[in-house]
Amino acid sequence: MDVMIFVVALLVFTGITLAKGIRIVPQGEEWIVERLGKYHGTLHPGLNIIIPYLDQVRYKLVTKDIILDVQEQEVITRDNAVIVTNAIAFIKVTDPIKAVYGVTDFAEAIRNMIMTTLRSIIGEMNLDEALSNRDKIKARLRESIADEAIDWGLTVKSVEIQDIKPSPSMQKAMEMQAAAERERKAMVTKSEGEKQSMILQAEARLESARRDAEAQVTLAEASAEAIKRVSQAIGDNEGPMRYMLGEKYILAMTKLADSHNAKTILIPGDLQETIRAVLGRKA
Repeated sequence: MDVMIFVVALLVFTGITLAKGIRIVPQGEEWIVERLGKYHGTLHPGLNIIIPYLDQVRYKLVTKDIILDVQEQEVITRDNAVIVTNAIAFIKVTDPIKAVYGVTDFAEAIRNMIMTTLRSIIGEMNLDEALSNRDKIKARLRESIADEAIDWGLTVKSVEIQDIKPSPSMQKAMEMQAAAERERKAMVTKSEGEKQSMILQAEARLESARRDAEAQVTLAEASAEAIKRVSQAIGDNEGPMRYMLGEKYILAMTKLADSHNAKTILIPGDLQETIRAVLGRKA
C-alpha cells in the first residue's frame, strides 16, 4: 500500500514537473523567463524547455502590432484657443527585455508621451495653423516619441491624429464671430452701394445742369441769331415786326385763358385799340 502511494505521488510530481518544464509559446508572442528572480532568457514561438521550480515565466509579450488609442484631450494653442484632439498609435515590441525592464507599463508610457507631446506641438501653433496642419503635427509627433520608444524596446510604426477640432465653446465663439463678420461685410456692401448710388445721382444732376446750361446758351444764341436775321430782313419797315408782336400777344392771351390756374382773366376793354397799338396803328 505504501509503495502504491509513493508511485502515485511520484507520477503526480513528474506530471507537474513536466508541465512546468515544457512550454509551448504561440506565434506572435515572446515570453520572458526569470531564474531565481533574475532575467534568464526569452522563449520564442514553438516548443521550449525550462528548468522547473528554478525558471519562471514572468512576462508574456505580444510581438504583433499593438494599437494604442490615445484619449481625447483639450489643448490650448498659442493664441489661447481651446481645441480638442485625440490620436491613435501603432507600435511594435522589438526588444522584449527593454519593454519589460525599461519601463513599468510601456503602453501607458507611450500613451502619456503622445498626449504631452501633442500638447507641446499644438501649443506652439495658432488656431488656424493647428486646424490646417494635421500632417505636420503627425510627423513631428512621431519624430518626437520615436527615440524614447526605442529605449523602451518599441518601434512606433505610425501615429495618426483622429480628431482635431475647436472645443464646443470655441466653436460657438467662432460661429458668432463668423456671423458678425458676415453682417459687417453686408453693411459695408450696402453702404458702398448707397455711396455709389448717391455719387451717380449727383453726377446725373451735374450732367443735367450742365446740359441745361448749354441748352439755354444755345437757345439764347439761336434767339439772338433769329432776332438778328429778322432785323436784317425787316430793315426800316416796322410793320411785320408789329404784326408778329400782335400775334404773340393774342397767343399769350389764348394760353392764359386755357390755363387751369387762370380763374380771372383781365381783357383790355379797348382790345381793338390795344391790338392796333401793338400793330402800331392809330385810331
